[in-house]
Amino acid sequence: MNKSYSAGMALYRFCISTFFKIGGLGILRRKYKNDIAERVGNVENVPTNPIWIHAVSVGEVQSASSLIRRIKANTSQPCVISTVTITGRTMAKNLLTGIVDKIIYSPFDTRKFVIRSLDNIKPAIYISMETELWPEILAQLKARNIPTFLANGRISDKSFKNLSRTKFFWKGVLASFTKLMVRFNDDKERFMALGMPADKIIVTGDCKVDTLLDRRKSTSPEKWSWLKKKDAPLIVAGSTHQGEDEIVISAFRILRRKYPDARLVIVPRHPERALMAIASVLPYNELHAELLSRINKSENFDYDVIAVDRIGVLFELYAAADAAFIGGSLVEKGGQNPFEPALFGLPAIHGPSMTDFPDTERMDAMGAAICVNTDSELARAWEQCLDPEYKANAQQNCEEYFKTLGGAANKTWDEIESYVKKNA
Repeated sequence: MNKSYSAGMALYRFCISTFFKIGGLGILRRKYKNDIAERVGNVENVPTNPIWIHAVSVGEVQSASSLIRRIKANTSQPCVISTVTITGRTMAKNLLTGIVDKIIYSPFDTRKFVIRSLDNIKPAIYISMETELWPEILAQLKARNIPTFLANGRISDKSFKNLSRTKFFWKGVLASFTKLMVRFNDDKERFMALGMPADKIIVTGDCKVDTLLDRRKSTSPEKWSWLKKKDAPLIVAGSTHQGEDEIVISAFRILRRKYPDARLVIVPRHPERALMAIASVLPYNELHAELLSRINKSENFDYDVIAVDRIGVLFELYAAADAAFIGGSLVEKGGQNPFEPALFGLPAIHGPSMTDFPDTERMDAMGAAICVNTDSELARAWEQCLDPEYKANAQQNCEEYFKTLGGAANKTWDEIESYVKKNA
């Protein structure tokens, strides 16, 4: 075993145990008072010999969904999915109820809780989604000789810089994986730069695309069409972060010079920020805003800006939209998922910060996305997307783009199939 990795694990365990000894568990009990049992490893009623898929939050659950469906279509082995966040668990219930055999919370990454959780679950296979690298659970899985995979692996610019500073440690952590299945060549190169051999890394594409293609089949644009004001455009700004709402609203005011009855729906990345989005509208007397939860579908309403204060509806809103914006991109957050609006033929209009989604540059080149830098550029891009001729071409461009991406879930299954059947 690498001495640097061993020393790093010793330090990691010391820091984690110290946190719990000085009252960390009490803090976590108050934060997670309704679901603390599973987080300390007390998992009950687990099916025998399951495949354990770990997906931290909403995006990772979406990525896992298509893979889990492929697994269940090809084996009778039970599946357990774990999340860290409450929103992730909610998404898992929405997408995977009746498909997975159990939905749980992942244990805190300390030796005692991880061992207890593994003793209760007894997984045959462990699959971690995207960038979930928990040193303790990976170490314990390796100690038990449980095949462990990273699926839909990715490393953002920010994460790569952070991991590179302690490469000696993370090389050892990554070595716990049996194989790493990553989205794109950029991701492969970063994992190799962290010390992983090329023959251990497989480029599969993005599983999230398969999930979204599956969801598109059952998503109707009519569900949220009631938000439109007659035939006027409905603009959706998805997954916005602090600092972007003001830019989006400024762009919307410019757009309304040509489309005075247009409506804007802002979907903050974190629903608790919805009131902040409403506050961003207050300086403009000509705009009226309200939270989605306070609007009654059956009643007439005259709001210009609607802030969404719930999770799980953004994908459906894109289906009803006439133009869209991808948040986390006009501020340094690495962007949010550009695939969702493009699946409905809407070019993914985004800012310059899209490092978490490196294929966005190819989307730009193929006409499936548009990069903007200012409120005026965003307004022009929305106006462009509302032009009938441009809209028809954009829809075709988006379809052509997705033809190049499908099949990641099947490729991932192909890589793990023999391990699953061997450990069934």
